Amino acid sequence: MPNSQNYDVLIIGSGGAGLSLALKLADHSMRIVVLSKFSLTTGSTYYAQGGISAVFGADDSIESHINDTLDAGAGLCDPDIVRLTVTHGKSSIDWLREQGVVFTEEQTASGEVKLHLNREGGHSHRRIVHTADATGKAVSLSLIERAQEHGNIELFEYHNVVELITDTQKAEKRVLGAYVLDSKSQQVRTIAARAVVLATGGASKAYLYSTNPQGSTGDGIALAWRAGCRVSNMEFMQFHPTCLYHPQAQSFLISEAVRGEGGKLILPDGSPFMHNFDRRAELAPRDIVARAIDHEMKKRGIECVYLDISHKPEAFIREHFPTIHRQCLEFDIDITKQPIPVVPAAHYTCGGVLTDSYARTDIANLYAIGEVACTGLHGANRMASNSLLECLVFAERASEDILRKLSGILPVPEIPDWDESKVSDSDEEVVVAHNWHELRRFMWDYVGIVRTDKRLSRAMNRVELLKKEIAEYYSNFRVTSDLLELRNLVIVAELIIRCAQQRKESRGLHYTLDYPETDNSKPAQNTILTPCPTERC
Repeated sequence: MPNSQNYDVLIIGSGGAGLSLALKLADHSMRIVVLSKFSLTTGSTYYAQGGISAVFGADDSIESHINDTLDAGAGLCDPDIVRLTVTHGKSSIDWLREQGVVFTEEQTASGEVKLHLNREGGHSHRRIVHTADATGKAVSLSLIERAQEHGNIELFEYHNVVELITDTQKAEKRVLGAYVLDSKSQQVRTIAARAVVLATGGASKAYLYSTNPQGSTGDGIALAWRAGCRVSNMEFMQFHPTCLYHPQAQSFLISEAVRGEGGKLILPDGSPFMHNFDRRAELAPRDIVARAIDHEMKKRGIECVYLDISHKPEAFIREHFPTIHRQCLEFDIDITKQPIPVVPAAHYTCGGVLTDSYARTDIANLYAIGEVACTGLHGANRMASNSLLECLVFAERASEDILRKLSGILPVPEIPDWDESKVSDSDEEVVVAHNWHELRRFMWDYVGIVRTDKRLSRAMNRVELLKKEIAEYYSNFRVTSDLLELRNLVIVAELIIRCAQQRKESRGLHYTLDYPETDNSKPAQNTILTPCPTERC
């Protein structure tokens, strides 16, 4: 690949959202490039276990799915966006099946073969379409295979975006492309495109413990913020209640479906506790379950709680949770006979880059889809398995808008090459590793599941110091992938803190001891931050 190339559409991110969009556009005679920060299978989609929510059951309904989503979102969901997303559930599953995704099926007593549906927290019915307990892997591999086969799609692995390029000479700011670091050659290249799509995932790596792979560092959110886009609801970071607790486990998630199929959360002495916190017990929304576990751990001084599914038949467990069973066995935990040690971990970013119903951001021709975006679907708390559905629906919506507008977008003017004439190779990369660990530690301690004004203030003080150190380092040394991630993470951390400081109540995923009640004296408000030029650094 030369130092500069032109495309019709640049998609940053190779997960479910990015690849779905690429495939939906590729048959329309346009050149598309998809960037993956690491390998194509390191995104969050690949590691998603649970499934995709969609109404298929005879006893279920669109209205029920909408109501469950609105209830989980604690007053901050956009009802129109919820309805738009939910009504496209079945067609999204049908499209995935056309791409070769094979979902788990079951045979009814009458001999009919139909999709097997799981139930997860917050859902009033079984409506989770899945491929055993490795749905994301099945989706990811099928989409990758289809994209690799298509002549109009180019896939570049190990390419990390340094900065978006925008045209500030026009009355309406528009995106022109991006400067991109080829991590293999360590060269920064220029990619010009008439439309650019952020599909970079979330920012859970801002926290010490996360269920997500290495790439969830808030890159797209930080890129959009520096370019001048608004962000919204960053205080709502979802902590998955059940991450495997083991010194050698690398952020392995224990799917919500385990609780959906009857798994019980218990204390070390074997006693259950979720009934003390919510009438739905283990099937309560994730924020309630995560806070309950956090409460019990702090109250009793224990390192973890346990999730027990061993009362189910061994054949049932092996059939429904083969990946979890196999992974736990590697750590000498036989889930057919033993409870699983679990702790909460940062899992999903409910806020993000503010978009409309066609995934458009504040900058012309710049789109955001998937976890990087704040569409209004999730509100103050994402309901389980609505995330992959959102990826599919908004990939479709973005494709509609791009196809409608692309022919009218002016060609991209000549873009100057990336200038690194005044920087040198770093001789103290330990600074990057140290600052990374410090940031993730204080975010976990001060901006985690339970917050206070004092904790948020302490975290902000540390962010300000880190921003200065990172800015100085960035301006003096050549960029590396680790440095780019750190630079993005510190911006995302600041955005999370600023949003949390503005919300003087507890709502959904944001719980503060200083304001423990939800403020029902006025209509619920989204938190929206608008960047000014001095902040885009």
